[in-house]
Amino acid sequence: MNWIEEIKEYIPYNEQEAADKEAIIYAITNFNNLLTRENPLAHVSSSGYIVNKDRTKVLMIYHNIYKSWSWTGGHADGDEDLLYVAIKEAKEETGIKHIKPISDKIFSLDVLPVPAHIKREKNIASHLHLSVAYLLEADENDELTIKEDENSGVKWIPINEIANYSTEEDMIKLYEKFNHKIINLY
Repeated sequence: MNWIEEIKEYIPYNEQEAADKEAIIYAITNFNNLLTRENPLAHVSSSGYIVNKDRTKVLMIYHNIYKSWSWTGGHADGDEDLLYVAIKEAKEETGIKHIKPISDKIFSLDVLPVPAHIKREKNIASHLHLSVAYLLEADENDELTIKEDENSGVKWIPINEIANYSTEEDMIKLYEKFNHKIINLY
């Protein structure tokens, strides 16, 4: 199944996801280059919410741009296999070797605002990430490494303490939604 069909078949978890799914489908219908950064207004990103086997901890990075503990993920950069992108980004950003999807189905669809920032000495305009997220599982005993050009920390955080680490109010709400979904669906 291609990435567009996966998004269309996704069953929203709540009203927010239903609205975001509708916005993502609108973008797919009306814009080109959503899988690349060539579209300056919105593009697809794929992320992994990485939990340990017991589902008591989340693997997070300290994101250098946002100055906050955050989940892993990145731009699709033309790749239509969004699950692959989420796993690749998780491995690159954390150094973790043993990671697997809990499900190959989309875990969450969200439209996430990205404020203007500087990356690699280039100004990046404010834009939207059309976020396709997957629930991943990793071995918390694997060695972790920092990807210095993107983050300055990698660690397992107790799932019920994420709000103590993240400084992004909107992301805290997103992580709380994820945790609620894990409790109710997995």
